[in-house]
Amino acid sequence: MTAPALPWPGSWVLPVVVLLLGASVGSFVNVVAWRLPREDSLLWPGSHCPRCGTSLAWFENLPLLGWLVLRGRCRHCHQPIALRYPLVEFLCAGLWVAMLAATPGGFGASPDPLGLVLSGWLLVSWLFPLVLIDLDLLWLPEPLCRWGLLLGLVVTGLLGFAQGVSEGRALLLAHLIAAALGLLGCEAVSALGQRCLGRPALGLGDAKLAALMGAWLGPLSLGLALLVAVVSGAVVGSLGRLTGRLGPQQPFPFGPFLAFGTVALWWSGPGPWLALLVPGP
Repeated sequence: MTAPALPWPGSWVLPVVVLLLGASVGSFVNVVAWRLPREDSLLWPGSHCPRCGTSLAWFENLPLLGWLVLRGRCRHCHQPIALRYPLVEFLCAGLWVAMLAATPGGFGASPDPLGLVLSGWLLVSWLFPLVLIDLDLLWLPEPLCRWGLLLGLVVTGLLGFAQGVSEGRALLLAHLIAAALGLLGCEAVSALGQRCLGRPALGLGDAKLAALMGAWLGPLSLGLALLVAVVSGAVVGSLGRLTGRLGPQQPFPFGPFLAFGTVALWWSGPGPWLALLVPGP
């Protein structure tokens, strides 16, 4: 499957527009990651300094540029603004541009190219606050996982039924099965860890995120995404313990690795990963 070709005047215009849109979404992702765990409204009050509470002017809210203009400090109380804010905006913008070339598998022979791009933008934007909250609190909010799962099934249905009723039914069933396998498989691993090690190997939030992954990716890509997550998590965890940044029994968030596996498989599809696992003659 080749990257979706989208009609647009000028080869550079579309990526620039998408970059700006992605950075703006990244700014809202920062709001979600800060306010959702505190049960604050995502829309009211408007953007303000979390230290002094002063409402921010429009130019202070500009993605990426606002932080640079302010030199990383609040204009009112002069307290530092975390570097994480522009980094999230930058990464979200980059991922939005990358989704223009995504070639996910598991959506039939001829999925709508524009639908795939829009779906990719929705997926990475949904995963980002889950990653940030898990990094902060070792917690994956159940509502975000649940609604993300439902969105994945809706996307699968729309892309599938646009290719025909039989294709839509087959794809929706496959992604439903993948969601169930992701949830039950991770819960089984967690229970096995509890029995063998005396503590769960995975949190219940990880299992719900795996179900979300299945709804978006389908069975084959889900399995490969989980493998990518386990390997990358093991490498980072081992390095953390070898360098002393993680204690012997200290937990660390697995959600970012699950999200990494999801985005990796959505962007490339299963083909390159299968080629790595089963190299040809």
